[in-house]
Amino acid sequence: MVEESRRLSIFERYLAGWVALCMLLGLFLSQYFPAISVGIDSLQISGISVPIGICLFLMMYPALLNMQFEELRKLAHNPKPIVLTMISNWVWAPLVTAFLAYIFLANNDQLIVSLILLGSSPCTAMVLVWGTLAGGNQEQNVVNTSLNTLTIMFLYTPIVSLLTGIQDIQINRVTLLVSVFVFIGIPLVLGFFSKKYITSRKGTNWFNGVYKPTIGKIAMLALLTTLVLLFSLNGDVLIQHPEEMILVTVPLLLGFAIIVGLNLCITRLIGLRYKEAIITIIIGSSSHFEIAIATAISLYGLGSQAALGTTMGLFWEVPIMLGLVYLGKKLNNRGFWGE
Repeated sequence: MVEESRRLSIFERYLAGWVALCMLLGLFLSQYFPAISVGIDSLQISGISVPIGICLFLMMYPALLNMQFEELRKLAHNPKPIVLTMISNWVWAPLVTAFLAYIFLANNDQLIVSLILLGSSPCTAMVLVWGTLAGGNQEQNVVNTSLNTLTIMFLYTPIVSLLTGIQDIQINRVTLLVSVFVFIGIPLVLGFFSKKYITSRKGTNWFNGVYKPTIGKIAMLALLTTLVLLFSLNGDVLIQHPEEMILVTVPLLLGFAIIVGLNLCITRLIGLRYKEAIITIIIGSSSHFEIAIATAISLYGLGSQAALGTTMGLFWEVPIMLGLVYLGKKLNNRGFWGE
């Protein structure tokens, strides 16, 4: 495996701040220039906003460039942390998130769905950065993120459908399935072939050192543009009802604390060493907020509570993950995993 040099870019380092600025800019536009966002969102084909569709695609494509099929052959070498991470991603993270959503967000179906979308979407991109910062096993990191990229294609729709069906929340499951195909399947295929073509022409070093960072910056700009439009279309609702975002934040943060605590205990109980344990905890506790936001917009539209709810997952992602990196190092120094 070729090790990649990873560090936080200025966008990644201050992502929470950029998100906050986009929220404020969107709210400002909603009050003083509402026609701009409405006009952009009105450029539609079959009910799908073309500018937003392009932004969402640009958000997803870079994440799926991390897919490395050849690494999946290493699954049998050390399966214990891989299996534990998959169980966290697809069993207790979705269940804990859905349980808390139903408790704290009763009678608000769109906000419940937003948390279920976040809890059922294991991360496939930023965890590579967090794992490097934490000094974890990067080979396990790449294997796990590659496996997540594949499994999300097949598990995301049935798990979201199952969890929303517990209390008979009505969602368009065809739209959900199409969203996974459009925002995961197509970028995955394009990512695979573009990576193969570019590395054959320019080499792996140029692909990792030039192409991916450039595409990553474009993706971040697309994400921030989407957020500005999202909050500009919802500005009046947010200004009048800011408590909705607080309502989403409470179960979101509580769920994170529960899942992290559970993963910490289990990694220690089964005897994982720090390098494997911290990757298991990071991947098993993070969310793929891009697909959650994209799916929420597809299901309910850009100007929806569900879209805003998933945005809170993005808002808290960076400070929470940086805190987890710090916590993992502190626990390791104190011999939490027996090293």
